[in-house]
Amino acid sequence: MTATDLRTIGVLGGMSSESTVTYYRQIDRAIADALGGHTTGDLLIRSVDFGDIERFIRTDQWDAAGDYLAEAATALEAGGADFVVMATNTMHKVAPAITSALSVPFVHILDATADAVRDAGVDTVGVLGTEETMAGSFYRDRLADHGLDVVVPEPADREAVDRIIFEELTKGAIRDASRERYLEVVDSLVAAGAEGVVLGCTEIELLIEQADRPAVPMFDTTALHVERAVEHALGERPLASDG
Repeated sequence: MTATDLRTIGVLGGMSSESTVTYYRQIDRAIADALGGHTTGDLLIRSVDFGDIERFIRTDQWDAAGDYLAEAATALEAGGADFVVMATNTMHKVAPAITSALSVPFVHILDATADAVRDAGVDTVGVLGTEETMAGSFYRDRLADHGLDVVVPEPADREAVDRIIFEELTKGAIRDASRERYLEVVDSLVAAGAEGVVLGCTEIELLIEQADRPAVPMFDTTALHVERAVEHALGERPLASDG
């Protein structure tokens, strides 16, 4: 395969820019590793205003969020994207609206994550993410579709995890005290029956990693989503449109 044969990845980003930068960097590195030389990914990025997204989340305006992100996704398709990935976990709550608006495939972050969890022989996972990701039904239901059970933190822990995401991680602030707080929550999830932990926010990998709890499988949704996107870009994994 040559660089000119690459499928074009449409990245719906800006939620936050920290996450989008990670997607961009990891996709390019993976493509270079696969094809060598100075080859990088064929990407389009549509970075939306995170201020709008944060407001939609805090005010439960999910229909408006779906319309907003569907319009942004169709701009990627119009620009030539062969498929679209969204560089966020929480906003996959409105994935049905985005999928309905597109005629190219939308590659869901939880499908890639669930496949990795099942391949690891894990049946029950704890979830770290925003309040909507942890307490809402969309995340749990999608994982359940893959035969997985979900454990979420207690309310006080959810509040701390959510606060650190919005007040620190989305702004690029990495604090040792917050890392220790997250690891306390990981330990509580394991005590509640989790066999592994899904890092269900695309910024969490900036704060904790597998080496922090070697005995507990951690599933980095960003890395897994990027891996799936690169497989599609290289033609190693068929898209739904391939029939």
